[in-house]
Amino acid sequence: MAVRFPLQALALAISTSFLLTACNDNEQATAPEAAAPAAPVAETAPASAPETTGVAPAAIVNHYADLALATYEDALATAKTLDAATDALIANPTEETLAAARTAWLQSRVPYQQSEVFRFSNSVVDDWEGQLNAWPLDEGLIDYVNAEDYQHALGNEGANANIIASKELNVGGETLDLTNITPELLASLNEVGGSEANVATGYHAIEFLLWGQDLNGFEAGAGNRKATDYAVGDACTNGNCDRRAAYLDAVTDLLVSDLNWMVGQWTAGIDGNYRAELTALEPTAVYQKMLFGMGSLSLGELAGERMKVALEANSYEDEHDCFSDNTHNSHYYNALGIQNVYTGNYKRVDGTELSGASLADLVGQIDPELNQKLIGQLDASVAALGHMKSTAEASENPVTFDMMIAPENTQGAEIINNAIATLVEQTGSIEQVAAVVGVESLEPDDAGHQF
Repeated sequence: MAVRFPLQALALAISTSFLLTACNDNEQATAPEAAAPAAPVAETAPASAPETTGVAPAAIVNHYADLALATYEDALATAKTLDAATDALIANPTEETLAAARTAWLQSRVPYQQSEVFRFSNSVVDDWEGQLNAWPLDEGLIDYVNAEDYQHALGNEGANANIIASKELNVGGETLDLTNITPELLASLNEVGGSEANVATGYHAIEFLLWGQDLNGFEAGAGNRKATDYAVGDACTNGNCDRRAAYLDAVTDLLVSDLNWMVGQWTAGIDGNYRAELTALEPTAVYQKMLFGMGSLSLGELAGERMKVALEANSYEDEHDCFSDNTHNSHYYNALGIQNVYTGNYKRVDGTELSGASLADLVGQIDPELNQKLIGQLDASVAALGHMKSTAEASENPVTFDMMIAPENTQGAEIINNAIATLVEQTGSIEQVAAVVGVESLEPDDAGHQF
């Protein structure tokens, strides 16, 4: 797993059952051609699956690849809609076109967050995803910020670089030419100067360009960027509107390009792509990838990095979708993605349902009691995160994630801790399932946290 830059959570040492060490690990903002190593996966699976009648191991493997393909196809489709909406905003910057672009961004997060379960044990995804979803980021690298409310990584030379306002960047003793803002330039600026807080691309860079800083702290309200930040001539606010538009255009084009590449990796019938490599493996090796991804997203990433770190540090800087206050949805769809892989079911953005041979089918044949136990636990975690979602979206007195993590907000802490507890519990059953289907060692990533 990639490592996030440390914030104040580093000082915390929590020893109770669900309280954990806060050590802020960030997903690396790395282009596919300069990727970080994948999360480790134990290589001790036996050569073949347990003998059962009914569901064929090859069918489970192929349907897992079909799930990934469908999820990334939906992520690509919604990214194209986002790209078109931001093009419309650039062409005609009004509050209406800005609102439409924000809605398109929110909709694009639904399939993408469900795709993260494929990340942790599939190196093709883990090596690539930082360019799309790295967080938290020092937004002053990209554009103007309110200095009084800006918290950034200590020692980060790029924290106030403001690419949009600058034609060159001096960092690490090197001068970089920023004259022409292109997708290639932005990709090259991820982790510039050696800081993982320097994130120039992906969903969160786009989020910041659409919402701006959230200056509300623990109070209600998201970022409030004005459409006139993209206006021309005298109507332009905060300067450099032409370069801000060029940045938004380039970063959304890059998002579409990256997702298009990933769709190609999961498409059937392409020699040498990742799907061909995956389906050539022994079934137990694929089961291990499926379960390791489920367990690692459940435990170290979602329960730990994305929720408990922010809660224990009372740090809205550690909120996943911090500019838009969409974190409740990101967490909910992560949990849904975990459930998708086990049950083999996925509801596509067009409303159609994809289903097929699954680990649940296999475990149901071998150990029906364990199968029902895990299905119930997955339902419980989705429900717990659904409660977080509904609380944040309530028509009266909504409480978003950054409000839930405020000091003394005991009700918010209870909602988060209940969700964490369900994720921890289901991870234990995921490990039991691994043994049942012939995976000798799983050890899902806990990101160094004590649960």
